Amino acid sequence: MSLIEQPLAELDQEIRGPIGDIDWTQFANCKGKTKLFFAPKAERPQARERREAKARSLCNACVVKDTCREFARNNHEYGLWGGENEEERHLAGFTIAAPIGVRSRLAKSA
Repeated sequence: MSLIEQPLAELDQEIRGPIGDIDWTQFANCKGKTKLFFAPKAERPQARERREAKARSLCNACVVKDTCREFARNNHEYGLWGGENEEERHLAGFTIAAPIGVRSRLAKSA
């Protein structure tokens, strides 16, 4: 049975297997669409909301969404991964190296 014929649940289970079995990134809906998932320099808040909304729509339909989110959380990534941005990962208890967004604003007001 080819990967195309496998039910999504089986495919997701295979993708979650040990590192090296399958490169989960080859199944990602975001492949080749980097600009949607990472903020350009000096991006305005309204532009970020629009960009992230488009990116989330791709994430919501992605078979590797959970694997992607776990990767970003464990590797302290910037950008939108698995439908979650840096601020949301921070609020979920996963940190990144430099303060941005909510963390940056909180640090300045303290």
